[in-house]
Amino acid sequence: MAATQPNFVNDVEACVDRIFETMGNKIVFGIPLALGKPNHVANALYLRAKRNPEIDLTIITALSLEKPAPSSTLEARLMGPIVKRLWDGFVEFEYMKDLRKNQLPPNVRVSEFFTKAGGYMNSPHAQQNYISSNYTHVIRDLIDNGLNVIANLIAPHPDGDKSLVSMSCNPDLTVEGFPKMIESRKNGNKCMIIGQMNSNLPYMYGDAEMESSIYDVILDDPKYDFPLFAVPKASVTLPDHMIGLNVSSMIRDNGSLQIGIGSLGDAIASSMVMRHRQNKAYLKALSGFNIPERYNDLIQKIGGTGPFEKGVYGATEMLVDVFIQLYKNGILKRKVYDHAGIQALLNDGVITETITPEMYDIFVEHHIIHERLTRADFDLLVKYGIITGALEYKDDRLVSDGAGFSPDLREEKTRELLNRHLGFRLKEGVVCHGSFFIGPKDFYDTLNNMPESERKLFSMTGVDYVNQLYGDEKLKSLQRREGRFVNAGMMVTLLGAVVSDGLESGSIVSGVGGQYNFVSMAHALEDGRLIMMVRSTKKKGDNVSSNIVFNYGHNTIPRHLRDIVVTEYGIADLRGKCDKDVIAEMLKVADSRFQGELLDQAKKAGKIPADYEIPEAYRHNTPERLQKIMAPLKAEGYFKDFPFGTDFTHEEITLARALKGLKDKVATRRFRTVAGIVGQFFATPPKTIRPLLRRMKLDLPQCNCMRERALRAAVVYALRQSG
Repeated sequence: MAATQPNFVNDVEACVDRIFETMGNKIVFGIPLALGKPNHVANALYLRAKRNPEIDLTIITALSLEKPAPSSTLEARLMGPIVKRLWDGFVEFEYMKDLRKNQLPPNVRVSEFFTKAGGYMNSPHAQQNYISSNYTHVIRDLIDNGLNVIANLIAPHPDGDKSLVSMSCNPDLTVEGFPKMIESRKNGNKCMIIGQMNSNLPYMYGDAEMESSIYDVILDDPKYDFPLFAVPKASVTLPDHMIGLNVSSMIRDNGSLQIGIGSLGDAIASSMVMRHRQNKAYLKALSGFNIPERYNDLIQKIGGTGPFEKGVYGATEMLVDVFIQLYKNGILKRKVYDHAGIQALLNDGVITETITPEMYDIFVEHHIIHERLTRADFDLLVKYGIITGALEYKDDRLVSDGAGFSPDLREEKTRELLNRHLGFRLKEGVVCHGSFFIGPKDFYDTLNNMPESERKLFSMTGVDYVNQLYGDEKLKSLQRREGRFVNAGMMVTLLGAVVSDGLESGSIVSGVGGQYNFVSMAHALEDGRLIMMVRSTKKKGDNVSSNIVFNYGHNTIPRHLRDIVVTEYGIADLRGKCDKDVIAEMLKVADSRFQGELLDQAKKAGKIPADYEIPEAYRHNTPERLQKIMAPLKAEGYFKDFPFGTDFTHEEITLARALKGLKDKVATRRFRTVAGIVGQFFATPPKTIRPLLRRMKLDLPQCNCMRERALRAAVVYALRQSG
């Protein structure tokens, strides 16, 4: 796409030299969110600006990945081996180190449009320079901010073909951004496209695969390969599992699915696998929590409880690890095709993926091809595997073994010829469209080890394709049939407004990302539904508060776009309901400790009848009740803390939970906690605890010193308190 071949360089300083030679000293540097950043290029550019105050550098990005930093001696002992195991060799961002210390030079500004949840609460620079932008508007907003250099991490072609590269984990913005930069250059503006090779990246297909000629400079040397940033799986809590169980009953077989990263996504996928593979146990779990009794009409209308016979298709901005788990378990298997006519025939059951001679007549009847095949018709039939083998189209004739045949489907000899070259199954189908990915190490390993044919089932493309219907609405609507767009929020009001990205103070917690895009798409699709997941409560120290509130001074999704809200206590179907009914539904899924207060607020505001009472069946929404029902199911091996495995050892999980509990106790019951630790100071640790002390290096002779004995006492106390 570029006018000249890229300049391959093997030194990062030479790459940065080229940027300054071309652009001068004012650089607005755009790099993808999360994994797709060219770390070495970003660091060299930043350090050059840090040394030279004449340089004016703006970095615009999102989710700048950082190794976790311990906040105490005990955390350091626990995390040290984990950090080395998971992140050894990862190239950290120099601008993030200075941002964390509030030491960015005055000639450098860092703006992000999405952040790690809660990661910038105490960073004035990050809070002040945050750009609130819809994911599909990010390129527009970057250009408005003067974007003139865009760079990303790319994967080399597995066969060593220098003419092709893959944007792998991040075609999300570059697919749209690169043509915009080229257009800007044609209009006389100076701009550059920079790539950095990393052979650890999975080589992904779809729109992620591009000609390398689009790049002006590519940094290409094995010494710049670095390990991909791994995101370990978080444990799935009881509330998470309950939310996942409820959501899983609203996923339609033969439908479409979007979910995000984190424990809630793992919970949904875990329940979907249970529904598909252990259906009797799944139905038993649903019944145990009265889900069919309460929501049968809704489940029958939009979801289901049987196995996924036809499967689902993924249409998700983030290709998360759970989509691989759904694929491995035979759930993510509904293929979609990039031709609206063919997709419509598949949706209506007129054809299947198995190719038959009748397809020619069906395609003619539905105006996909002509009775007399044109070159375009022939190419279409070859592309989708309907015609296969050594058959050509030349000079308005079908040519086989040197003999020419009429391309007219009405002729018997033509049909006989085509039937001899008939394929078996449709080609070019994909089971998932994604725009970016990041995940645990085994997720990357799985993608890297997949045969090319399987990897092509996961088509990476731009966020403007995945996150909205605009542009080829007919095809996208057909592909995303029965779309279930599942997102998470922090809080939800009684009237259905959702708080996901920030606080009423204006502080940004994460960012809107693509949430609004999926909300609007769910409403635009005739059979689409939006499912917002919100844990009913949050805990800070000993204080528990409700995440369902009467009102809040900030919202991400306004109340007029409300649809379905799910908490661990059930499903609130809000779409199309009047305010008093919305409030009634929300009260049913609130924690019972807060229902009375919320109901009183609604009555005082005149938003619900003064004589309304919450039905008896919904007045027992307590963690204890859920725990009681869940216990026998967990004992049978279901609803595991890590349903798809973990990068942590059992000892590390045990210690992490114990130390977190200790941290909370110190914050809320300091004197009692200190007394408890002192009580363990001279005691002999039980044998069962000794392997855990060994992991913390607190079983050694030096533990006789006072400091080490105090640390050991704290760990023993924490472990005993955590059970």
